[in-house]
Amino acid sequence: MDAATVTTLLEAHLEGCQVQVEGAGNHYDILVVGEVFEGMRPVQRQQLVYAGLSEQIADGSIHAVNIKTFTPEQWRSLA
Repeated sequence: MDAATVTTLLEAHLEGCQVQVEGAGNHYDILVVGEVFEGMRPVQRQQLVYAGLSEQIADGSIHAVNIKTFTPEQWRSLA
């Protein structure tokens, strides 16, 4: 598993979102920005991202993830 593969999996699961993944082996830092997160609580956002990686987490190819999620408006306010 590599960061490019994780990015591809998440982009397919979270259509219309910007996805950035860093890391290697089975530990990744994931940043996702998308309208899909509008009105969601933080735990709901995390669950949505985890759902796109459920098979890889279950088989151990991904062990640890650090997830940060933002709506486009939240992301712009950080810049």
